[in-house]
Amino acid sequence: MSCSDILINPIGLIHTPFKKIGDIVPIQGVFADSEGTVEIFPEYREGLQDIDGFSHIFLIYYFHESRFVMLRAKPYLDDTERGVFAIRSPHRPNHIGFTVVNLVGVEDCLLRVRGLDMIDGTPLIDIKPYNPYFDDRPDASIGWMRRFFEKTERPQKVTVQSRKDWIHE
Repeated sequence: MSCSDILINPIGLIHTPFKKIGDIVPIQGVFADSEGTVEIFPEYREGLQDIDGFSHIFLIYYFHESRFVMLRAKPYLDDTERGVFAIRSPHRPNHIGFTVVNLVGVEDCLLRVRGLDMIDGTPLIDIKPYNPYFDDRPDASIGWMRRFFEKTERPQKVTVQSRKDWIHE
């Protein structure tokens, strides 16, 4: 198999209260108390063994509503155009996103989660457990975003309120 033959199939669907772009979708899950479910397809049920011991998980998903690629765009925190690999735009070459969510409960093939920032029906590609011993980097540099965090731990709550916001126009 060559790199051009990569094939990824969804392992489930993410169900959120945000039915369409413009439903005031949070820009980052950390800004959201929104609850929803992650439906794992039955053939992947066995992979959920032992996940219930984690408080947080990474959801890796496909931005299924993104129809184009923007290699440069204005991010939600700034008015300066940036390269797509320095921002978290959904309009990436492979339309892959990720969010750390709080795992509230597990019931068979259904995960109850909090902190969602994607629209309903988003295809789930993978799940990984969050582990602060692996994933926390206290010495990390955050580049151009630094100025937005100098006086506060987190910027103000930011949401997408229209398709225009979502496509960075």
